[in-house]
Amino acid sequence: MSELASLPLFHKIAGERVLVLGEGAAAEPKRRLVERAGGIIEDDQQRAIDEGIRIAFVAYEDAKACEVAAINLRCAGMLVNVVDRPELCDFTTPSILDRNPVLIAVGTGGASAGLAKHIRLRLERILPRSLGDLARKLFAARPALREIYPDSGDRRRALDNALREGGALDAMASQSVDRVEGWLKGTVQTKAVHKETFTVTSQDPEDLTIKQARLLGEADIVCADSTISSEILARSRADAVRVVCEKSASCESGRCPLTEAEAKQGGLTVVLRNA
Repeated sequence: MSELASLPLFHKIAGERVLVLGEGAAAEPKRRLVERAGGIIEDDQQRAIDEGIRIAFVAYEDAKACEVAAINLRCAGMLVNVVDRPELCDFTTPSILDRNPVLIAVGTGGASAGLAKHIRLRLERILPRSLGDLARKLFAARPALREIYPDSGDRRRALDNALREGGALDAMASQSVDRVEGWLKGTVQTKAVHKETFTVTSQDPEDLTIKQARLLGEADIVCADSTISSEILARSRADAVRVVCEKSASCESGRCPLTEAEAKQGGLTVVLRNA
């Protein structure tokens, strides 16, 4: 399984001070980013060290000044970002798609900010503006959901069935935000549980089609040939039930080799066959 180049995290800084060193075109975007997230700009390095500020952006024009500042701030226990110097960074800043409270961050580990921006711009055209409103409605619905589905597994499966493509609350459909109350009351139905089977022609996950990758990410149960690579299986949900079949083709017409308890997990079952 390939390793992540970085660990993506969302860090809350509202009301906290953040050190930003430097002036001009390199520093200004960092100042705006901090302020947009509710942070308070600090520009005095010694004061930031003395008062235990945790995050620092360094945007000096002089390369040596950036290196010295990065070393001193890191020794003081800060997480440091040096503009355009990924080798000096503890963290990098992604290109952000904002559907508040839904945030999608596209990062390249500092390799190409331009690439991250253009990926984000493509996603901007695809994702509905209503995503944030849908997230807020689902948050408000949590007490009702707990009452309807006391078991957390049942609750997750109900949400998965509703939010997946074609579901009652399809995340990509702008009208879903207006369906939440009806879905809770049972007057808006999601698609029935089902099984999808596809053949893997390559052990490289990059060769999966968009539909295949989506199905893997949505599946409650993944039933796969024993020869399917771990890299492909890693594209499935972490909490999905995984079953290894010597002859997964039998799942298409016969009964999958799942226990009754496992079968009750689905939702969506995806059967992976090797070519």
